[in-house]
Amino acid sequence: MVTYRIERRSGVAAYQQIVRQTKQALRLGQLAPGDKLPSAAEVVAATAINPNTVLKAYRELESEGLVEARQGVGTFVRRSLAQPGAAADSPLRDGLRAWMAAARAADLGREDVAALLTAALDESFPRAADARLPGAGTHRTHEHD
Repeated sequence: MVTYRIERRSGVAAYQQIVRQTKQALRLGQLAPGDKLPSAAEVVAATAINPNTVLKAYRELESEGLVEARQGVGTFVRRSLAQPGAAADSPLRDGLRAWMAAARAADLGREDVAALLTAALDESFPRAADARLPGAGTHRTHEHD
């Protein structure tokens, strides 16, 4: 089961954080088709957010075809976003863990690591609008989003 963490000072709406965290769990294989999401009451108890916020997030996930609400039973995963390279035991994850260990050994903070990862993502996976800029896409492989 997924556990939601709401960062109140992030500038990102709580419902969007729930959507992002659910999609991340789907991508990493932490949630699979048939799994039940926490009830709105459980999320409210754990995060102290408004129940309507949880329901808004779940409605967005449902409109994307990722989950389905079953009246009186709960909200269940309909489809996965998992890719083999993102599995917990994949060589890519092992390499990323080693990179993280090197970043910690170099005394980089969380924000430093996030900045490096964002820069590398932007170089390797430009978004559609960025791809139209001069010089963009020179390191392009394929897009996932």
